[in-house]
Amino acid sequence: MYSDGNGNIFEDTSLYATGRSGYDALPVPENEWIDLPEGGSLYELPGRRGIGIDVKTGEMKLCEKGWAVAAFIPPAYTGLYLGAYETFPDAPTLPLFCYTAAGWYNEKFYVPAVQIEKDIRQESAGFNEEKIQSGVQQLLSAYKHNRLVKHLAENCCLTYHCPAARNFFMGRWECPVPSSPACNANCIGCISFQPTNETIVSTQDRLIFKPTADEIVEFTVPHLETAPYPIVSFGQGCEGEPLLMWETIREAILEIRKHTQKGSININTNGSNPKAVKALCEAGLNSIRVSTNSVREKIYTPYYRPNNYSFEDIVESLKVVRSFGGWTSINYFVFPGMTDSVEEYEALRKLIKETDLCMIQWRNFNIDPDWYLVKIGIAETGECIGVKKMMELLKDEFPDLKFGYFNPSIERIKGNFEMDFAH
Repeated sequence: MYSDGNGNIFEDTSLYATGRSGYDALPVPENEWIDLPEGGSLYELPGRRGIGIDVKTGEMKLCEKGWAVAAFIPPAYTGLYLGAYETFPDAPTLPLFCYTAAGWYNEKFYVPAVQIEKDIRQESAGFNEEKIQSGVQQLLSAYKHNRLVKHLAENCCLTYHCPAARNFFMGRWECPVPSSPACNANCIGCISFQPTNETIVSTQDRLIFKPTADEIVEFTVPHLETAPYPIVSFGQGCEGEPLLMWETIREAILEIRKHTQKGSININTNGSNPKAVKALCEAGLNSIRVSTNSVREKIYTPYYRPNNYSFEDIVESLKVVRSFGGWTSINYFVFPGMTDSVEEYEALRKLIKETDLCMIQWRNFNIDPDWYLVKIGIAETGECIGVKKMMELLKDEFPDLKFGYFNPSIERIKGNFEMDFAH
């Protein structure tokens, strides 16, 4: 497919669609294509020509008819190949979205992807605008002086249409709790803060105040008491690093558990402070999700650019939570051609064994692929085994390791993982 630059997409019948792994354009196995899921979108990629396979000669060839096209696939699906294209020298940097390969066949859009999660909590069809608006009004009225509820309503829910915030105002599932305006990493692809001299912009504004424990407790306790499969999650896209606010979070957890034992308390974090994680576990933290672009320090550090912590700290944080019997996940940014390299696969196997990891959340990496590889200094990605094959190998070796896209509820953690989720 190609775009005319005016929002119109056309089929180039002279070329078969390809996918990208690392720097290479490849044919995509037929059994790895699925229908573009509901909630997915198509993007034109300005300054880029798509790479296809000539239907007559079988040779790789540029589509000269227009700009390349890629797909954004919705949560719960993990892409297996990036869109394949050649970038012109003056092409603009792509914004912070994922760019999965896409094709057109028999009047349908297709993408190479797998449904990695059955939980429906972020399916677009499940959001009811009337209920969301009503929930916003009710909770703003109920918590008139709560800055955090106001932030979640006006910034997250109504401005950025954050799925987690929208679910909160519909009274269900995972409740986001942004808590830190500061961060101790300088992630290249940060979605809430970018330097003014950078060629990309952050997709949303960051929290600008420090919530109090009382503000947190005020609305999270009712949510845990009344929501189905309730989760309270510290650490959101609209904030910095929640462990920098661990004392406040610890105070909030202790107070929450005085009022209710229901639901799960989770933290999404970079895992930079194992001692703080231990204190939160002692207070009642149930689960942790540590974000990473790689389980290799040499790939992790140039992306996260950490301040006053190291890759070893995130490994230790995972160990700490497991020592308390808590649930551990990694928020694994999938970059085909990097994530599925043989070297990364071996490093991941080591991490799983060393930390007794519970779950991998296979997340699509929202970043311009070329920009990313240049930023972290990668010229060669090495031998790769394929994302889908990597998943299969890990499942065979670690049958108890769970795959998904979202933080599991306490019912799912302690009960039936295949049944106890939003549906």
